[in-house]
Amino acid sequence: MSDESGSAGGGGDDLSSLSGFFFYVFIVHPATAWILKPGRFDRKKSIMYAIGFLALLAAVKTGMEMQAKGPNHYSLLNVSRNSSPLDIKRAYKKLSLQLHPDKNPNDPNASSKFDRVKKAYDVLIDMEYREVYNKFGQDGINSSKRFDETQFFMELGVFYVTWGIMAYVLTLGKRSSLGRQWTFTGLIVMLVVEITLMTSQGSPFPSWFMPQNTEYEAVWLLHTLFPAFMNGCRSIGSYLYVDLDAQTRQLLLALQEQNKDILLVLRDVQIGVQNVQATGGGGGGGRLATAGVATRRILQRTL
Repeated sequence: MSDESGSAGGGGDDLSSLSGFFFYVFIVHPATAWILKPGRFDRKKSIMYAIGFLALLAAVKTGMEMQAKGPNHYSLLNVSRNSSPLDIKRAYKKLSLQLHPDKNPNDPNASSKFDRVKKAYDVLIDMEYREVYNKFGQDGINSSKRFDETQFFMELGVFYVTWGIMAYVLTLGKRSSLGRQWTFTGLIVMLVVEITLMTSQGSPFPSWFMPQNTEYEAVWLLHTLFPAFMNGCRSIGSYLYVDLDAQTRQLLLALQEQNKDILLVLRDVQIGVQNVQATGGGGGGGRLATAGVATRRILQRTL
């Protein structure tokens, strides 16, 4: 990913995150709710379709944003995050010979391509600039930003408190309790990962993992994907929610109705017994037998 689009300041990324939030809340969430509508598909298919829809949409949207940003400095020079200054010099020398405007007179963009490569080289060859670029992107280079622990945690607090409030508001209600748990779990995991990435000395990634990407880009990716994750938690959590209180009330009402039937049958049995005693075993026997059959049926249905 490139930093050209972010060189004007951090407001572009904030605006992108905000637009992504509204996109997922007002467009994607209703579409996911339509997929998860009870009776539309069976339970397993509904969940699979919803997850597939959200994953595909998030991948396409994030991919388009990454493509719009363009390649970053490492990709421009075709070097890895752990490349030595000598490797960077060699890569720059090779590309500068290929992209020099004098060797590409028919390419109107040759000068801008050459300037971008030169700019990438100037940043990556300087180890101090390189560290700033890895942590803060091109914005950090333009503003000569340095890691300040107090400022970092203040900005982090504002970001996560804001998202926490929005997540809480969007997951109010009993039906969203499961989605709220998932959302806040994801938010805490993202916070821990971001602190680890931004406070580590050097690159926290192994050399084989995302070799041309920086910590700044990893954090950007987490922030970009979180709205999709949150809305997926909301939709699927509400779909899977089981109201145990309502089920308990229904069970108690059913037991109450069965108890009423049993009491009625027992009353008939008592009346039958009294009739038998009064008549000396005459006409009350049939009623008593009928009550006994009804009692057995009630007990079998209860058990």
